[in-house]
Amino acid sequence: MSQETWNDVDAYVAPQLARHDGALSGALAASTAAGLPEIAVSPLQGQMLHVLAKSVGAITVLEIGTLGGYSTIWLARAFPNVGPNGGPDGGKVVTLELEPHHAEVARTNLQKAGVADLVDIRVGRAIETLPQLVQEGAGPFDFVFIDADKPSGPDYFQWALRLTRPGSLIVVDNVVRQGELANAASEDENVLGCRRLVEMLQQEPRVTATVVQTVGTKGYDGFALAVVL
Repeated sequence: MSQETWNDVDAYVAPQLARHDGALSGALAASTAAGLPEIAVSPLQGQMLHVLAKSVGAITVLEIGTLGGYSTIWLARAFPNVGPNGGPDGGKVVTLELEPHHAEVARTNLQKAGVADLVDIRVGRAIETLPQLVQEGAGPFDFVFIDADKPSGPDYFQWALRLTRPGSLIVVDNVVRQGELANAASEDENVLGCRRLVEMLQQEPRVTATVVQTVGTKGYDGFALAVVL
């Protein structure tokens, strides 16, 4: 198996299932044009987040790592009665972004996608914003997507636990690191952060969790998924 094969499968499936309209394509193009790193989830991964959020009936969503708002659009559209052109019947995504420039690009993309009214972008270090959400009494969030710096992943997860409820689903991206997750000798801080997360999940009695390895246009990686008990 090869990257070419993974790309071919994504190219076959995505046009049929991912419902990738102009707003989503435009969000990717605008993010690239604005100089943002091209690290957003793939269309099929965005659709996966959409399906997972719908599966738990999410009305409140917390996203850690906004980037250009591409995954945010997928999540906002998972709310009841929200179509490609908006038309919401409730629901809110609170999304945290470190970089002001990224947040500004995301605001424009969300506006063009018709979901800006469903999204609250908080700019600043997530490790500082998360305690503020707790102090505000935000949540509980039905669905959490963590896609930010990996060394802080275990800390983000612990804050997510404080902001969720039994039955909430927490999804963490990029945990397999092209298989380096299994490398006990790794000195890469991203890998070490993901290993700490997995070890924490193993000991955390408040969740049932797994790691799913993935391939596709994003290469070889994977997600951690945890249901709050």
